[in-house]
Amino acid sequence: MADNNNNDFNNQQNESNQQTTQGFNDQQAPQQPSDPQPKKKRGLTLTKVAVTAAVAGLLGGGVAYGGINYLNNSGINDTAVPAGTNKTGNTKTSNVTVNVNSQSTKAFNSVKGAMVSVINLQNQSSSSGTLGELFGQSSSSSSSSSKSELEEASEGSGVVYKKDGNTAYIVTNNHVVSGSSALRVVTSSGKQLQAKLVGKDAVTDLAVLKVNGTSLKTVASFGNSDKIKVGETALAIGSPLGSQYATSLTEGIISAKKRTIETTNSAGTQTGNATVIQTDAAINPGNSGGALINVGGQVIGITSSKIASDTSGTSVEGMGFAIPSNEVVNIINQLVKNGKVVRPALGITYVDLANVSSDQRKSILKLPTSVTNGVVVMSANSGSPAKKAGLSKYDVITEMGGHKISDQSTLRDILYKYKLNDTVSMTYYHNGKKKTTNVKLTESSSQLKTTTNENSAS
Repeated sequence: MADNNNNDFNNQQNESNQQTTQGFNDQQAPQQPSDPQPKKKRGLTLTKVAVTAAVAGLLGGGVAYGGINYLNNSGINDTAVPAGTNKTGNTKTSNVTVNVNSQSTKAFNSVKGAMVSVINLQNQSSSSGTLGELFGQSSSSSSSSSKSELEEASEGSGVVYKKDGNTAYIVTNNHVVSGSSALRVVTSSGKQLQAKLVGKDAVTDLAVLKVNGTSLKTVASFGNSDKIKVGETALAIGSPLGSQYATSLTEGIISAKKRTIETTNSAGTQTGNATVIQTDAAINPGNSGGALINVGGQVIGITSSKIASDTSGTSVEGMGFAIPSNEVVNIINQLVKNGKVVRPALGITYVDLANVSSDQRKSILKLPTSVTNGVVVMSANSGSPAKKAGLSKYDVITEMGGHKISDQSTLRDILYKYKLNDTVSMTYYHNGKKKTTNVKLTESSSQLKTTTNENSAS
């Protein structure tokens, strides 16, 4: 292969693909919502649609109300309307008795005590100086000084899912706790508890907290998200707009069992795809980390985001998303055990084949014209799983584990379905010739970071 061609390929790819050659990193930058909010918030976003992370800002944003009618909490609610006659006709009203103990009501009451609000506290600097001294405040010098104070930056929701002695464990979203200096939990009864972060995972947008659980009597259980059906009732519980509206319940249906949405990091670079449950149950800022439950009161998902509009600015309603409970259980068990999620890595840097010109595909990669999707290996770390399996610079990966690889996000998604020390088959092109190999996934992303200076973890 000619050196000039190699230089041209590297030079042209360096700038346009700088972001995508960074590899897969468990410590991804916090994800952020696309629309402006009073305070900085984070969440899943889509490349082609605007997705709003459901975290509530705590400052500003008053809400105007008309009249509010309160219903009593008894099992039987009488809606008594005096009998009468329409002055212009014979239409009459009558007294009716309605049993409000629906399946939804029972489901909500069974888990209400396990629902909490999660407050993200962040350090904010404040200044004091000569003006403070005029009002009797002491200062060590005449010049102004600054100190750090904790302020409520944002608020989300959480679910108590486990108790171990006096310790209660709470699942929420990673973007709810991201950037926090301290965390506070408000229970459904209004009691405030200091929370400690057990672990978080940016890839799945999940986090686990623990609190003193002596006052928490209810623990939610998880249902099997693989068994849900499109059209069945779905109930979302959370704290829209903050803890003043804690344990708010909205009802809808399952709109789709497995909806694939693109996820991006704070730089706007696509980091992969998330498979989520779609629902039309109302999800608002503050619902992030809350529960999506079935009529049996089981948690079938953790709410995380909603689509607010598409790229044309067209607003949409009733498109909320939740992380499936089966994935949630897998991740939170790892977070409690290890404080992090350990994922396998290949040990390569790469670019998407789609970003390589047709001339370079022919002259440098020597690919058949029929190969249009895949990932181009730009380097393979010495001693890495990929290197041991025979992969080298300019190889093009097209399949892994029998699944087609269209780009870096699908490569990551498929790779992360495997565990450390698993062996996976791989199809790739080397100098235009199709080859297969088996890769033993013996290293994790964190291990690669300690053994190489290259910014790669894939």
